[in-house]
Amino acid sequence: MSKLTQIAWRNLLRNKRRTVITASSIFFAVFFAVIMRSFELGSYDHMIKQSIELYSGYLQIQQKDYFDDATIDNSLVYDVELIQTLSNTAGIKAFVPRVETFVLASTGHQSKGIILTGIDPVHEAKVSNPEHLVVHYKLTPENLSRIQQEIRLPETQIEQLKIFQNNVYNNLDRLAADMGLKPHEFDSYRKSFEYHCRVPGTYLNENDEGVLVSNRLAQFLRVNVGDTLVLMGAGYQGTNAAGLFPVRGIIHIPSPDLDNKLVYMSIQKAQDFLSLDNHITSVVINLEDEDEMLSVQELLSGKLDHERYMVKNWLEINPTLKQQIEGDSISGQIFIGILYVIIFFGIFGTVLMMITERMREFGVMIAIGMQKKLLSWVVSIEMLIIGLVGTLAGMLASIPIIIGFNHNPIRFTGESAKLYEDMGFDPVMPTALIEGYFAWQGLIILVMVILACYFPLKKIRKLKVMDALRA
Repeated sequence: MSKLTQIAWRNLLRNKRRTVITASSIFFAVFFAVIMRSFELGSYDHMIKQSIELYSGYLQIQQKDYFDDATIDNSLVYDVELIQTLSNTAGIKAFVPRVETFVLASTGHQSKGIILTGIDPVHEAKVSNPEHLVVHYKLTPENLSRIQQEIRLPETQIEQLKIFQNNVYNNLDRLAADMGLKPHEFDSYRKSFEYHCRVPGTYLNENDEGVLVSNRLAQFLRVNVGDTLVLMGAGYQGTNAAGLFPVRGIIHIPSPDLDNKLVYMSIQKAQDFLSLDNHITSVVINLEDEDEMLSVQELLSGKLDHERYMVKNWLEINPTLKQQIEGDSISGQIFIGILYVIIFFGIFGTVLMMITERMREFGVMIAIGMQKKLLSWVVSIEMLIIGLVGTLAGMLASIPIIIGFNHNPIRFTGESAKLYEDMGFDPVMPTALIEGYFAWQGLIILVMVILACYFPLKKIRKLKVMDALRA
């Protein structure tokens, strides 16, 4: 076998151009397959993290009947025992109590059923961090007109801004990105936009009497910062809940569904409003390692009283997102399957060309006494070496791109960003870090190389020496 390997290696070095062309076809196949799969899985991971960390958390502790009947009557007591159990459970990164219920919101102009969520304004930063969702800038037609009177904007940027009229922003860098400008290019405009587009609004404090209203809901109710929101609903065990609450700020939530119906209130005020005393509806949990979600869920379920509590993971809480990702994943797998078919025939064509142009060489080798079986082994070793070199080179070349786009993901701007946001996703496309998928792509391409050799090798075994010498 060592002598056959030596012959195969000499054959590869004898015609370097042919070897490089064949290895290059495998290199690009592996490179593009790995990069494409990395972007696909990275986008799914980002989508899941955004949805989970935005609101639901990876795990939730609820009263045992709450999941089937989500009313505040099925609330639980947030006591020292529960807090200690959570604090002493390995794998939990952070946990926060929440009160969640449906109430009617009105401003006198409009009324709508909404989700009222009571949060701990300080500790909630460890889970969903709603403070970074507070709107600080709004681009209205009136604001844009005033800005145009003050500074001279290029026509292309004016047209771009018209697309985003009535959009809201947490910071001006995002607005600059929608204009197609980098932060330093936006510096000459920053002062004018800061002055004309600034929206008053603050985050909640622990004992706050006010509320935060989601952006689309605020537009529907025609409510702004400083206005008063009327909330009416059913309190704990049939009590009446009604009150007037000043709007402290507007928040922009990437999910259109939540952005249409969410109001945040401090948890202490929510408990007073709903006559809940020290009751809550759920404890939201984030994990140190999301891959250990099921094991932490099982561990936590074993520690808690089954007669009082149950632990749900995000897959159970948000089955719609799970189905959406699974459906999108299937379409992605179909697409990459088509890519594999194209790659296979590309490799097959390259191997077939390599074998065909060497028929005279093979005929001479057989004529001087080399067995067809041994010749097939030599060619197989050649292709295995080329396959390994091309596969490893493709995987190594993809590593810097995968790491680079993981730390600095592609961020869409303009109309593409608006399309993403309308679907409820952050307009970002990161890559997934190197995991199991990375080796699988290389292995699949290597198997394709081996399969692509079958027909050419069969052709060698049926080779007629005289025909080959005349080739």
